[in-house]
Amino acid sequence: MADFYTTLGVARDASDEDIKKSYRKLAMQWHPDKNGGSKDAEEKFKSITEAYDVLRDPQKRAAYDRYGEAGLRGGGGGGFEHVDLSEALNIFMRDFGGFGDMFSAGGGRRGGGPRAGTDLKLPLSLTLEEVATGVEKTVMVKVLDPCDKCEGSGAEPGSKPTTCNTCAGAGEVRRAQRSFFGQFVSVAPCPTCAGEGVVVASPCRSCRGEGRVRGEKTVRIQVPAGVATGQYMTLRGAGNVGPRSGPRGDILVVFDVKEDDRFERDGEDLFCEALVTYPQLVFGADITVPGVTSEISLRVPEGTQSGTVFHLRGRGLPRVNATGTGDLHVRVQLWTPQEPSDEETTLLKQLAAMQGTTPPQREKSIWSKMKEALGA
Repeated sequence: MADFYTTLGVARDASDEDIKKSYRKLAMQWHPDKNGGSKDAEEKFKSITEAYDVLRDPQKRAAYDRYGEAGLRGGGGGGFEHVDLSEALNIFMRDFGGFGDMFSAGGGRRGGGPRAGTDLKLPLSLTLEEVATGVEKTVMVKVLDPCDKCEGSGAEPGSKPTTCNTCAGAGEVRRAQRSFFGQFVSVAPCPTCAGEGVVVASPCRSCRGEGRVRGEKTVRIQVPAGVATGQYMTLRGAGNVGPRSGPRGDILVVFDVKEDDRFERDGEDLFCEALVTYPQLVFGADITVPGVTSEISLRVPEGTQSGTVFHLRGRGLPRVNATGTGDLHVRVQLWTPQEPSDEETTLLKQLAAMQGTTPPQREKSIWSKMKEALGA
């Protein structure tokens, strides 16, 4: 699939306003109502709307810039979920409501219907061990479910909703205005039926005509390995049911990874520190360093300087919804005893007398080498 920035014809550093302007121009050009229902135009409209929906959202855009489509909506081990025509039209009408009705008197919204339910935001706390392997979580969620008494219709048993007389079931009312530039048609939801196309004359006593009641349900969440704090996944159709048999909204599961005192994290890479003794640096030693799920053996060569960093390939975290694993970077640091024993004190004084007061200086400090490595 084409890059989202290429699809919208904008640069990767484009501002939010540039993205919005470009989408509006392309959406007006490829809107299905303006192209006689052409399938090619429909596919083009969906692709540019999909790109716009990602790039207009700061979190989605950041995830896309770093991981591509793999960083978006990684529910259940799957990849990015593409929008359908209904979603694309809803996004367009949400941000540019009314523009679609300038195409023609018969364009724009395709009749009324029940409103969709709202989305739910579900924070999910994770440990670093769970991030390393992926995990299935089961949580209880409070949602709005269809009313059992009226079966979601909102009408008292024995009655049923009737077609709205104001909009004749269209769910919208239109007003035509003439100007010097021609006729413009404005469209708004029907004030009588709130855009649903039907009215309930005898509301259900149990749900008061809403067609839904409060309830709880168990949700299973398959968290992919490698996720980070702030990333999220979308559970389609798992949120609140809409009024009077409206479709369900989504559940947005937002990840919150607890900090692990053993590591610092940068994407898929992990950083830690291992304390070693002076003899271990001089003579070399096999030491044990922390891994995410189990300890790891590390060989410290003889003559190693304090502050040396060892890079353990593939010992970091998995890349979310992608192949490959990050690295574990271990810095060995000389451990200095706070209260040496009498025997240690005697030996250390002997060593100090043998080595002198000042060790040989390096040609370049460790900080200079780090700056060179970073290109500073």
